[in-house]
Parts: sequence; structure tokens; C-alpha cells
Amino acid sequence: MHKWNFRTEDFNSIYNQLNRYEDIARLSLELGLPKELLLVIYSQRTVRKATRDFYKIKNKVPQLADTWKHGTSFYQIAQKFDFPPVLTAMLITQHLGISKKGFRKMVLEPDKIENARYKTEMTEVLQKDVLYSPEGLEVQVKRGKKGEATLKAWLDKKCLKHRTEEDLRGGECQKTPDFLLDAPIFVRGDEVKWIESKASFGDIVEIKKNLKNQLVPYTQLFGPGLVLYWFGTITETPSVPGVLIENPDFLKSWEPC
Repeated sequence: MHKWNFRTEDFNSIYNQLNRYEDIARLSLELGLPKELLLVIYSQRTVRKATRDFYKIKNKVPQLADTWKHGTSFYQIAQKFDFPPVLTAMLITQHLGISKKGFRKMVLEPDKIENARYKTEMTEVLQKDVLYSPEGLEVQVKRGKKGEATLKAWLDKKCLKHRTEEDLRGGECQKTPDFLLDAPIFVRGDEVKWIESKASFGDIVEIKKNLKNQLVPYTQLFGPGLVLYWFGTITETPSVPGVLIENPDFLKSWEPC
């Protein structure tokens, strides 16, 4: 994993240039940045835009379905509306009467699709969609697991006993961090009782989302903790009581008191 830190202004400049997947290779050459880092930032941008535009696109589905019936492919429609290809195909096929279960089967087993047009076009969107296709989702899962495995190895090396999210699952708390320490550690004088691993880049939008959905609730349940963004953070990270925001440099610099 590649860790970087950017001023918000510089990060926004990179973020706003990642309009298409093809921009990753171009920016990597122009800026000398790792493709994996740019893929992570592109992924965050694409998911946010898809979330923001979802209902706007959904409201256009009758029009999109009509366009498709007249010969325009799923992928061409996705390109026109700058919306993820797999999600575009999902909305149109559901409007045409294919159930969620039926669409899921098409995604997982495109070779078994009997309708020739569906088969051709689903194969295309699955090849083009680097985020919402099964292959794209697997890449994201593996990236997350790699970060958690690296952090666990570090905790074990430091002889820091802990319980994992899997150990805690099924207990009284519905929200659980990746690692709950058996005994707190201190980072620059701040107490840390849990550590959360994030295989993402910590820009202000990502940090605020994580604080609201996970990190602040963790402080209410378990006390103060730390979140580690494997691909770096903006330099102007917010100061939040009970939550330390770190990048992988933390693993090299921290030593037991």
C-alpha cells in the first residue's frame, strides 16, 4: 500500500482530475503517483458520485430503458450519464422485469445468460466496471483485509494483546472496531483503547463519514481510540476528542512508553 499526505488544495486538484478510470494512468505519469493510490482516490470519488446521483438516475430509468430498447447498450448509457455500468444495467433490467435475484445471477454467471443481447452487454459492463463488478469488489475486499492483516502483525510484534472484530461479533455491542486492545496504549500522551484500519485515503469527506458512522460511536462504547488510513490523509486533519487520525508512519514511530 502507498501512503501519501496532501494539503487539501493539492488533494482536491488530484481528486477532481479523476473523472474516468483512464485518468489513473495519465495522472500517475504526470504526477509520479502510484496507480494504486490513484485507484483508491478514484474509487472514493466514484462511489460518492454514484451515491449522490443514484435517485436522479433512477428517476430517468423509463427514459433509459426506452433508449436501450432502441439499441443503445448498457455501457453506452452508463457513459452518457457518467454512472457506474453495473448499476446502470441493474436499474434498467429491473425496470424491464428482471428481479434483483435474477440480476445477481447474471452478474455472477454471465456465461449462462441465455438472451444473446443481455449476455453480450452484461459481459461488457462487467469488464468495464472496476468498482461494482465482482472482480472490482474483490479487489476492495482484499485491500481491506491486507490492511487489517498488516495491523494485526504489528500488534502481535509489539506484544499488544487484543480482540478482533470477529472475536467481538455477536456480543452486546453492534458496532465494534477492528481491534480492541486488552490494555490501553498511549500515543503522544493520548490514551488509545482501540484501533480501526481503513484501506482508504483520509480526505475530509472520508474522515467525517467515518467519524459519524463508526469512530465517534466507538468512543462512546469503548473510550478513546485511533484510526489508521493506509493510503494517507490530508495534512489538515480535524481534531476530534477521543479519536486520533494517523497514517502508516505511526507504525514506525510508536514505541511502548
